[in-house]
Amino acid sequence: MFTISEFSKIALVPVTLLRYYEKIGLFSPEHVDSMNSYRYYSAEQLPDLGRILALKELGLSLDQIARLIKDEV
Repeated sequence: MFTISEFSKIALVPVTLLRYYEKIGLFSPEHVDSMNSYRYYSAEQLPDLGRILALKELGLSLDQIARLIKDEV
């Protein structure tokens, strides 16, 4: 498990982007500590984030990406 800052460095994205994606329900941490609200991500989540970033790079909106992920396309 990685903290949000560790995961952002590995994924080469800003922490603010991870927080925003969580806020809009697009990409959530694997675990949120109930005591301190720290977010933890796993290595297995990297491909999911990569897919989101690739679809964004192709010009899809976040709404379109969310629908694709929800429908497991």
